Amino acid sequence: MFKSMLTRRNAMLGAVALMTAVGLSRPAAAITPDEIKARGKLIVGIQGDNPPWGFVTSAGKQDGLDADIATLFGKELGVPVEFVPLEVNNRIPALTTGRVDLLFATMAMLPDRAKAVQFSKPYVANAIVLIGPKSMSIKSNEDMARLTIGVAKGAAQDTQVTKNAPQTATIRRFDGDAASVQALASGQVQALGGNIFYMDRVEKARPGEFENKLEFQKLYNGACTRLGEKEINAALNTFIDKIKGNGELKAVYDKWMKVPVPEFPATLEGIPFTAN
Repeated sequence: MFKSMLTRRNAMLGAVALMTAVGLSRPAAAITPDEIKARGKLIVGIQGDNPPWGFVTSAGKQDGLDADIATLFGKELGVPVEFVPLEVNNRIPALTTGRVDLLFATMAMLPDRAKAVQFSKPYVANAIVLIGPKSMSIKSNEDMARLTIGVAKGAAQDTQVTKNAPQTATIRRFDGDAASVQALASGQVQALGGNIFYMDRVEKARPGEFENKLEFQKLYNGACTRLGEKEINAALNTFIDKIKGNGELKAVYDKWMKVPVPEFPATLEGIPFTAN
């Protein structure tokens, strides 16, 4: 009898554990703007260590270009924003598993990514570059031969450096932008794959020593939702058109980028802006 009771007790504990696991794995993210409004907050995945795009201040506040634009979108919906800081390689998993509602997370619009997430219209422009010592001549891909080059694992710069560097180059992959910048500053690598705004961080760490050497790819960033989520994708596109037209995007650009707002393409090959 005692054995039977113990068996039933273990079965009950197992059921509770299973229910708990299911509850914890259930997506927290809402699907539609109305559901977000009903819940009372917008949950946004963002980078936590990549200024000027997204970073956490010493006071613990999420800040940066993406944070400002996400906050504007929250105001458009009439709800506050809860930010979830993410590393480069867990941005898409955080979205597809329902940990966040959407991404404003320096998401370069690439065809391979468009198979996993739904992009909005582009709202910011970028470029993938190689940063190297001013004292070193790097004028072509061949000049990367035998260099040790750092990149943020899984980022667009990882893809471009891997594609363009000769096989004799050594590519070292780091967990996130901050770690890759620190690798260059500390001498772990000789050059760094990054975007056009990395130089500000490199300059602060090692003033006067480095410069942008090569440009691999021009990119545009978009907000990301899950595939098939038509309503939130439509709301994002309407919002992006609005801030382009009313000057709010220019104000964010002036604050963070210090460059004019570019002309954005109406289409990008292999990257639909509208959910099917």
